[in-house]
Amino acid sequence: MSYLGEDIRKLGFGLMRLPKNGEEIDVEQTKRMVDLFMEAGFTYFDTAWAYAGSEDAIRQALVERYPRESYQLATKNAAWLRTANKEEAVAQFETSLKRTGAGYFDFYLLHNLGDARTKVFEDYDMWNFALEKKKEGLIRHIGFSFHSTPEELEKILQAHPEVEFVQLQINYADWENRVIQSRACYETARKYGKPVIVMEPVRGGMLANPPESVAKVFREANPDASYASWAIRFAADLDGIITVLSGMSSVEQMEDNLSYMKNFTKLSDSERKTLDRALAELAKIPMIPCTLCNYCAKVCPKEVGISGSFAAMNYLSIYGDKEYAKKQENSLVGGKGRKSASECIRCGQCEAVCPQHISIRDELARVSKALA
Repeated sequence: MSYLGEDIRKLGFGLMRLPKNGEEIDVEQTKRMVDLFMEAGFTYFDTAWAYAGSEDAIRQALVERYPRESYQLATKNAAWLRTANKEEAVAQFETSLKRTGAGYFDFYLLHNLGDARTKVFEDYDMWNFALEKKKEGLIRHIGFSFHSTPEELEKILQAHPEVEFVQLQINYADWENRVIQSRACYETARKYGKPVIVMEPVRGGMLANPPESVAKVFREANPDASYASWAIRFAADLDGIITVLSGMSSVEQMEDNLSYMKNFTKLSDSERKTLDRALAELAKIPMIPCTLCNYCAKVCPKEVGISGSFAAMNYLSIYGDKEYAKKQENSLVGGKGRKSASECIRCGQCEAVCPQHISIRDELARVSKALA
């Protein structure tokens, strides 16, 4: 498939979860994975300044071993992370060039826009910086990765028509999720004619090992298909997709992904019905019915991150993964400057304004206990 003048197939190699030897990236195993990927005809690699060791590893596993014109390399700028001024933010670009040794980047992304992070890129004039590097031939295509609301996405796309693509979190579990809003964000990007790169199609690996009720649906439909294949093919089936990134961390994961993506076929009607049944099973798992209106946040005297706490609890209920749920809590509560569920003083002001009539105080107590 050709997008932006680039010939890119539907599977991309995400380099955030590379195999490890102890604390270090296993470069030799990464080389084997790169070789399998390239031999199968895939060419898109995705790293980032903020992925510890990843840019160095891909220099050794890819850049030093393959002709530069034979692959596309993407990296990202996290201007909001550990920077005090524009100079430190733009220095990330030169660091990425040095680490990768790539000479230029086919795709360069402003990393993880959303909420207060978006303003940092504006304050440091990073959009014009990226355009300047494109004029110099050091960047071929400019885009951004995004974790926020479709409304904010639309504002960014309106303000920056120079954007060539958007990287979004898309998977069948988050497609209608009121926090992630995958469908709405995807539709917003397409409304503005922007092709999409998919991240988190397997939700950090969780959809490769879904709840048993969901797994049963997939086994009955096709006992030979991996659970991950359903998730990745769901994302790849969408129109306007440049590639679907899979953060592979073993040769076995690479081989599995290549087995069904090398000759990718769109979902059949029966497969779509299987995914509908799987989603119906997910819907049976007890959830806190928060709609994220955040009326509660406006009246909470302690500034507790109520909706974020509920979203993290819902992830725990769905996947049973406490470690990941706690990461969600850190991101959606602390990451947004709100207090944890344990800070609730049970004043009840939130319940008085909740249109869903949620017993917020009791639910926050449950979250505090479950995620302790």
